[in-house]
Amino acid sequence: MANLRIEHLNKRYGATTVLKDINLGIEDGEFVVLVGPSGCGKSTLLRMIAGLDGVSSGDIHIAERCVNTLAPAARGIAMVFQSYALYPHMNVRKNMTFGLKFTGVAPAERERRVAEAARMLRLVDLLDRYPRDLSGGQRQRVAIGRAIVRQPAVFLFDEPLSNLDAALRVSTRVEIANLHRVLKATIVYVTHDQVEAMTLADRIVVMNNGRIEQVGKPLDLYYEPANLFVAGFIGSPAMNFFDAKVETIEGGRARVAGAGFLNLDLPAASLKVGDTLTLGVRPEHLVRGVNGPFAAEGIVELVERLGEASFAYLRRVDGRMFVAEVRGRRTPSRGETVTLVAAAPDVHVFDASGIRVAMPIASWSDGAIVQS
Repeated sequence: MANLRIEHLNKRYGATTVLKDINLGIEDGEFVVLVGPSGCGKSTLLRMIAGLDGVSSGDIHIAERCVNTLAPAARGIAMVFQSYALYPHMNVRKNMTFGLKFTGVAPAERERRVAEAARMLRLVDLLDRYPRDLSGGQRQRVAIGRAIVRQPAVFLFDEPLSNLDAALRVSTRVEIANLHRVLKATIVYVTHDQVEAMTLADRIVVMNNGRIEQVGKPLDLYYEPANLFVAGFIGSPAMNFFDAKVETIEGGRARVAGAGFLNLDLPAASLKVGDTLTLGVRPEHLVRGVNGPFAAEGIVELVERLGEASFAYLRRVDGRMFVAEVRGRRTPSRGETVTLVAAAPDVHVFDASGIRVAMPIASWSDGAIVQS
């Protein structure tokens, strides 16, 4: 396997720049997932690594070798596509070995690689079948097997599970995780599914509008988002946001207030009276209560009952909605007015530019949560 290094990478189509100064290092054996909304540039970046799209400026290094001008076949990569891209007139065995014929791999070695990949992916009994005789999950496993037999330096996955139903996505996700564990492969994986990203990745790269917003471990991005975009993108349901303004500063503490929540004290730090802020609280951190460092009130408009957990959607005084996770059987009723509170360390603070303001936990107000 190999490491991957991207330096000051840009991609332009005419006057339109779709990737803007991308810098990213991926270690040997690391599983990195690219996520972001449609059109953010994640698939374009993957295609540039593969050599399917050219580089406007910047460099791509695989195993410390600049591959900008190399053809895809010479880069030491293997790519798994969303559409499987299997040859319909070839059986599974031939689909997996076809590419090896043109790289000079001896027949005996081809058979050995296919047998090993088929064992890993539970395809041994399917080697003589044709794609038309396979389920969607089986076809995707064949596509992964075709990549494995090439023994690439880097595996590239472009939304490989998006065509599968929910159950197959779960089982195939487990297989890909096991594959990474066994092969210790360097993997770059594109998806729009947050569950895939959070469960598979060693690190996640969050992209937006052609730029990298944040790179980090899944839970680091979840609990310490760098900005409003990452905070709102990572997590389902999304983080709740409340507009706030610094009203007073006294004794090293800033009192902030806004529509939809009660007053909250923050460490003054670099804040000043009149500063606009955004407060963020995740649905699972809101609980029924009558007192707490942060409290929001709303009228229940909808409750999604999903089993052990339910999601209550509430309309607050400024007309905007927020959502809270409710555990167990006791759920609020539609039309009920509910007060929800959160602990101070669970309240994220963002400045007017959308950047997260780091607040030492010890400096927060000490108000305790009193649950109702």
